[in-house]
Amino acid sequence: MNECCHEHKTKSVEASDKPGLYTCPMHPDVQQDHPGDCPKCGMALENLNPIVAKSKTHYTCPMHPEILQDEPGDCPKCGMALEPVVTEDAEDNHELTDMTRRFWTSLIFALPVFISAMGADFWPDFFSKMIAPASRQWFEFFLATPVVLWGAWPFFVKAWASFVSRHLNMFSLISLGVGVAWSYSVVAILFPAWFPDTVRNEMGVIPVYFEAAAVITVLVLLGQVLELRARSQTNAAIKMLLGLAPKTARLINEDGAEEDIPLEQVEVGNQLRVKPGEKIPVDGKMISGSSSVDESMVTGEPLPVTKHAGDKLIGATVNGTGSLVMQAEHVGSETLLAQIVHMVAEAQRSRAPIQKIVDVVASYFVPAVVLVAVITLIVWGLMGPEPRLAHAVINAVAVLIIACPCALGLATPMSIMVGTGRGALLGVLIKNAEALEVMEKIDTLVVDKTGTLTEGKPTLMSVIAMNGFTEETVLRLGASLEANSEHPLAAAIVRGAKDKNISLITTTEFDSITGKGISGIVDGKPVAIGNLTLLKDMNINAKELFEQAELLRRDAQTVMFVVIDNKAAGILTVADPVKGSTLEAITALHKDNVQIVMLTGDSKTTAEAVASKLNIDQVIADVLPQQKVDAIKRLQAEGRKVAMAGDGINDAPALAQAHVGIAMGTGTDVAMESAGVTLVKGDLRGIARARLLSRATMRNIRQNLFFAFFYNALGIPVAAGVLYPVFGLLLSPMIAATAMSLSSVSVITNALRLRNVKL
Repeated sequence: MNECCHEHKTKSVEASDKPGLYTCPMHPDVQQDHPGDCPKCGMALENLNPIVAKSKTHYTCPMHPEILQDEPGDCPKCGMALEPVVTEDAEDNHELTDMTRRFWTSLIFALPVFISAMGADFWPDFFSKMIAPASRQWFEFFLATPVVLWGAWPFFVKAWASFVSRHLNMFSLISLGVGVAWSYSVVAILFPAWFPDTVRNEMGVIPVYFEAAAVITVLVLLGQVLELRARSQTNAAIKMLLGLAPKTARLINEDGAEEDIPLEQVEVGNQLRVKPGEKIPVDGKMISGSSSVDESMVTGEPLPVTKHAGDKLIGATVNGTGSLVMQAEHVGSETLLAQIVHMVAEAQRSRAPIQKIVDVVASYFVPAVVLVAVITLIVWGLMGPEPRLAHAVINAVAVLIIACPCALGLATPMSIMVGTGRGALLGVLIKNAEALEVMEKIDTLVVDKTGTLTEGKPTLMSVIAMNGFTEETVLRLGASLEANSEHPLAAAIVRGAKDKNISLITTTEFDSITGKGISGIVDGKPVAIGNLTLLKDMNINAKELFEQAELLRRDAQTVMFVVIDNKAAGILTVADPVKGSTLEAITALHKDNVQIVMLTGDSKTTAEAVASKLNIDQVIADVLPQQKVDAIKRLQAEGRKVAMAGDGINDAPALAQAHVGIAMGTGTDVAMESAGVTLVKGDLRGIARARLLSRATMRNIRQNLFFAFFYNALGIPVAAGVLYPVFGLLLSPMIAATAMSLSSVSVITNALRLRNVKL
């Protein structure tokens, strides 16, 4: 049985003395001691230390970690909503709730406006008989105004911050388009005499664009809701990790009396009692007692580790069948669990969402559009036909309206929605756009062994008989004896016997021999199962089995010798079998030029035995969670694009640190929350599918971003009147709004094509 005895060193958490220090994920140079928005990108600031700050929720910007404050808001750099840095007392996501409320309310108001405007455009005679054109425009005004002044208010706030900080972004352009379309329309219905007769339509009214302002707002709100919903999930892993630690510890006082105290009151040096089945409260060392401890959350090793006095214990791991006394050595933010929380939070904050591409483009696009609109206003005001001012305003408005890429709010979310839906049908769950963006670029896949390459639970593998005993007898008597043990290996043997329809026999005089094995009387015969030490103590000669046993160990199997009637009767082996689909998956990934690295807390011998069967390129064994993160960082420092696949709590920091984390759906919830991709069935062949889906979806997103700008950018010169001197052609704001809407239609239609992509 593999035994994992190890030390772990804790390191002080960065900014641990400054729980109120806030920064922006995208601009670490921006730091302040209160919540707020990043002055560079407008995104919400993040708290640098979510472990220490447990009494209050702090906020940061996912794109600019240097923006950090203690209250909700928007990032002053990019305009994105600040997100809470999760603590045990974290509040609900106020921004998501607010945006959702604004979206649904605005949608209810905008739909009638859209129907009214489209109906008047396509069936003018029918609609004019139902309601007078002027009355219809007032109807649209009363419905669209709440959408613009309330629904779009956050966008105006973000836009104002972007102008003040001189970091123009998507919200700058959207707010300009919405504001100008609505303001122009209000002036048109309040002061129609200001406009030349040539502007009036066949109904005798000035065309208004309330539907453009309302629909733009609703579309962008939809994009914000989808984005915030994805971002709200990023801290779920931290919440779950914080919940792993027990709430109390059993303190042994100096007089020997025991009492339960809150975990926060445990101090270094305290002696604590841990009963069977309980979680170990903090990191420390065993003083007395003997037990096996399930450390799979830390090491990934599925088999429990036998612990004796002097051995190290890790907080939140589970004590087995024995009672033990321990001394606390690391408490609070110094425990290994706290370090895992810190690493997950740090890795999550270090990543930039794909929306940054849009903001970079908008930072150049917005001032260019505004400049063109101003030039249009000046040129038409000075050189245009009479009435010059009216033509100047109308053409400038047309430039701003057609330049407003309302499809930007849908370009990424629509592709993500359709692409992730397609992946879900194939058992590949993708959390966000970032995971899709990076997946196509991956050249190195790091995999955990237990539960990822293997089934994740001990299974009876071999039954070998000798000295006249049959395999059925060895298994029947051995399983009957093991049925009295609570060890996971015993459960595997019993389960194996039942799978072979072997009935068990009642055992008497059962005895557990610590560190050696078990014994008892089965069917009137003395039976013992254990390791070499047990055989030596019983003076049993089993040399003929030793060579076989060594070969089985090299095959990653745990060997147990069976003694019946004081004779070596045979061997029972237990192992964690490799999943049937693993070799096929690794072969497919190798063909796709992906290098495979096994990263496991299991022993090197076991890891290399598994790796040799699967043609794995590199093995890194005997590692702890923080060492897994270091290994990922080393690979990234070599310039590799790294994906990490794992299933346990111990994998969570590495999953978060990797460019993209891939969790097995058969594993822990913490691993799935830390990962960007989850394979529902735990089948590694899903990774190859995820790469194909990534390529298709990212190609679709790039096409959508092109559509979001193409119609608008193409129409800007026409709207500005460049073709007027030669062709006498002007682009009215109504046509500009139609072209702007076409970009959204193109984005939606293109995104829906992903439903038919072949994977």
